[in-house]
Amino acid sequence: MKRKLLVVLIAFFMLLTPFHVALAAPVFKDVPDPYKFKAEFDYLVKQGILTADPAVEFGVDQEITRIEAVSILIQALKLDTNNRPAPVFTDVKAADPNFPLIATIVDEKIMVGNGKGQFNPYEKLTRAQMATVLVKAFKLSGKTTTVFKDVSPSSAAYGAIQILMANKITAGYNDYTFKPYTYLTKSHFAVFIARILNPAFRADPKPPAPAPAPPASCEKPSKTASYKVNVAVTNMWKNPNKTRAVDKPSLSKPVDMKKWINGMTLNEKKWLVEKTDTQAVFGEDVSLLTTGSNWVEIAANDQYVPYQKEGYPGWVPKSHIAKVTKDYSDCAIAIVTAKLAPLYNTSDQKQFMEISYSTILPVIKSDSKWYHVQTPANGIKLLRKADAKSYKNDKAVPKPSQANIVNEAKRFLDLPYLWAGTSAYGFDCSGIIYAVYKNFGITIPRDSFYQATKGTAVAKKDLQPGDLVFFAYNGGRGKVYHVGLYIGSGKMLHAPNASSKVRIEALNSGVYLKNYSGARRYLK
Repeated sequence: MKRKLLVVLIAFFMLLTPFHVALAAPVFKDVPDPYKFKAEFDYLVKQGILTADPAVEFGVDQEITRIEAVSILIQALKLDTNNRPAPVFTDVKAADPNFPLIATIVDEKIMVGNGKGQFNPYEKLTRAQMATVLVKAFKLSGKTTTVFKDVSPSSAAYGAIQILMANKITAGYNDYTFKPYTYLTKSHFAVFIARILNPAFRADPKPPAPAPAPPASCEKPSKTASYKVNVAVTNMWKNPNKTRAVDKPSLSKPVDMKKWINGMTLNEKKWLVEKTDTQAVFGEDVSLLTTGSNWVEIAANDQYVPYQKEGYPGWVPKSHIAKVTKDYSDCAIAIVTAKLAPLYNTSDQKQFMEISYSTILPVIKSDSKWYHVQTPANGIKLLRKADAKSYKNDKAVPKPSQANIVNEAKRFLDLPYLWAGTSAYGFDCSGIIYAVYKNFGITIPRDSFYQATKGTAVAKKDLQPGDLVFFAYNGGRGKVYHVGLYIGSGKMLHAPNASSKVRIEALNSGVYLKNYSGARRYLK
């Protein structure tokens, strides 16, 4: 009788034990028992929302992509993905294994495209976007008088963020901020889902935020003048005054790169080979080498070549370069992460110009929605926080993982090839890799044949995602002429030629097997 009573008591006390006590086993390699959100992960695994695998990493500190968020939401909401209306997106094909997931989330009106016919499955999700998505997905409501000091009532996500706060789904950061335009980590997304589904995990609200101190100016006078690119992208030509009528949109001020690229025939694009070798983007530091009447020869300082200490040389229209007499080296920097991003006037918030991915500008100040960035010749303009990431300086940019590099490059799949291209208007084979690494604070040589001389040599059998793979004439023994980004499983992402687009294909096939010449690693 005593033994039976003991069993009953043990069972009773187990029922009283809160459900969210963490299970004594890691659910993922990077979610061990001591992990602060272990209980939330255990809950999501028990609910069948996540599938545990102690041998792999969940990627708790990685920034979540839209398609990763979609996958988790569909499991959390237990949505049926069968027989959904097929959405029409230019960047998602019906054969894509993620197509049923995207069709489901669009049909449920939880997430939509960007208004330009694209879903952007590999775009990262900001915290503000996350708030809007979660409120829609779980039909949340509520009110609170507590506010975050970096979330303006005029923000499009203000209401959704307040609802998350009212439901104790988030308490923000210790400095009373929400960081709405910071990309959301995979861990935080999982935790928010757990808090929505199980109130036992919900966060305590923070007290009202203190008034922030006014920021100090980072602008300083400069003893010497410097020079910067003053158009969205400037093509750097081997010789001045050797362009064609079709090139006019790329030579004007402002430039119209879309009109230029779309206006060229295939043969006109092929003509660019050996006529121009690289580009420089808005705000890029350059040195003046030679000054003519309408053209100047410049060197792009951050584009390494062994024969010119100042950087990659080329001729550009004089109007594309601005003289700068201020020093902004103490300013934070904003690195454009959107493929293309508008700059807006501070006065009326009307669009001033469009700039490309991997553009880097000094940040004079920031608020809940905007980076106030310094332009080379037109004062301060507004850059949406959703379109960029800011750091104290280039050395403060977090070093990427292999997956970061690969997923970032995949964002540009199907972008048309452009000889000499280093911008999101069009890349060449080495330009896309140069730009992706640049956005993670890593400067590599600009051209494939120089990229093949730096970094660390890697044997083909030891290739890892993020490595650069090279191809050379004469069966791989001659001069390097092409580079791709190894993405794993024997495949590479690359921009092949003017008649193609950025694509993925097998490394060991056709001419690529024959002309493979080696690999280099730039990730430490």
